[in-house]
Formats: sequence, structure tokens, C-alpha cells
Amino acid sequence: MSSRRSGRSADRDVPAPEDEESPDMGDLFDELEELEEFVDDPDERARVREAMRTATEAQDDAVFGRVVWGFDRADLSEAVLGALLFGIPMAVEGGTNEAGEFLATRPVLLAGTVGATVALVVGILYVADIQDVRVRRRILGVIPHRLAGVLGTALVTSVLLLSAWGRVDWADPTVALSTCLIALLPMSIGAALGDILPGS
Repeated sequence: MSSRRSGRSADRDVPAPEDEESPDMGDLFDELEELEEFVDDPDERARVREAMRTATEAQDDAVFGRVVWGFDRADLSEAVLGALLFGIPMAVEGGTNEAGEFLATRPVLLAGTVGATVALVVGILYVADIQDVRVRRRILGVIPHRLAGVLGTALVTSVLLLSAWGRVDWADPTVALSTCLIALLPMSIGAALGDILPGS
């Protein structure tokens, strides 16, 4: 027993190598996520999630590098604001309608545009390391809730904005949908940035 204690105290006295980074909030989240997978009891799992929520709220007020976890009403409103900031110029620009008419007759290019939109949002949220975005829940066990929230918010905002301002005519739904999907690309970028930049 005493040899264990002396070993532990000796470990504490050894300074960490200078090239090692000190632990940050991301390391804490890694540990909490491992603990969440390890515990079996639903009450214990709920306590771990509550600790993760508390850790998110207790972070420094840095603009970049924050841990972003979950997607709630505040995130939704930030995504709507970002989508509008990037979408209003698209709504008043006639080129959006021209591009929509062009892609309405070219489904392969339209599908490529939608694929590029999804890829850009995934890149902003999970690859670019603007923030340390963690996946809290998945839809159907596959699609991250935040990704679906950002894309869905941008799509609904695009349809409502362009319809309300008379920029699309739903008498021709193919052209109208194509035009909305053209506007979706920049609006999704705005929604993703609007969601994660505040770091919530």
C-alpha cells in the first residue's frame, strides 16, 4: 500500500514534457464521451450528459475552438439568422432564377449542386475545425442532428423567403424547387456559420 502511494506521489512530481499540450475542453469532452459509452444505467448516462452540458456552458468566451454540443432552439435561431444574411442577396439577385431555370433541365447538375451543398456544410461543421463540434444525437442512427438541423433550416428559409418575395412560381414546381436549391447553397453556408460561430 505504501509503495503504491509513494509511486503515485513520484508520478505527481514528474513535470509534463514541454512539447505536450495542456488538457483543454476537448479533452474533457473526450473523457466524458468515453464515460457515457461505458455506463449502462440510464440515470448515470443522464448525469454524464448533464456534466457535458455544464462543461459546454462553463467554457471561456473564446470565439474559436469552443466545444459545440447539441442543437437546440438557440442554435436554430442562429442558423436562421445566418441563412437570412447569406440568402437575402440571393433572393434579390436575378441570377438565382436564371441558374434555377438552367439546372431545372439538368438533373445531374442539380444533384451535384445539392451534393456540394451537403459537402460544404459537413466541411464547415466537422472538418474545418472552426469549433470542436461534437455529435450528440443522430437521426436514424446515421445523420447528425446538427447537420440535419442546419440543412433543414436553410432549406425551409430558402423556400419561405423566395416564395414570400415572389421570386419563385410554384405553378412550375421543377423550376421553383431548382431555384430554391440554388439559394440553398449559400444559405446553408450562412446557417452553418451562424450556428457554430457563437459557439453554443
